[in-house]
Amino acid sequence: MKSKAPLLLMEQMVMLVVFALAAALCVQAFVRSDAASARNEARDAAVVLCQNAAEAIRHSGGDFEAAAQQLGIPFGAYAQEEPAFSAHYNEDWSLSDTREYAYCLRAESVDIGVAGMGKASVCVSEAEGEALFEIEVAWQQEVFFHG
Repeated sequence: MKSKAPLLLMEQMVMLVVFALAAALCVQAFVRSDAASARNEARDAAVVLCQNAAEAIRHSGGDFEAAAQQLGIPFGAYAQEEPAFSAHYNEDWSLSDTREYAYCLRAESVDIGVAGMGKASVCVSEAEGEALFEIEVAWQQEVFFHG
């Protein structure tokens, strides 16, 4: 009578390979889900930041300096043209006072050519330039008629 030990050992090795393969697939899925979760957290923070900036601009009637002040952003630190403001943020979404940053908030005026209406575009992008979220905001302005 032959021993069944070699067959049992072969079965155990096959099962070990199957479990190792399943474990590798699970680890890969966990890594991908962690990266997707981090990306979604960044997008959520960008949405909140854009909405806050848009509301501050609307509340101030298009006064970008007042809106930046409401948001706690130093006005003109990175502005390239007026009316506009921008701010840089670290990975943890705290304001960065250096040129090294992870995210950038940029708000700038949009000319719509309608008297009495103002409009601005607010965007949060990654340092590489990919936009995470963008929103437009509009408000009414006082119009004086001379007659």
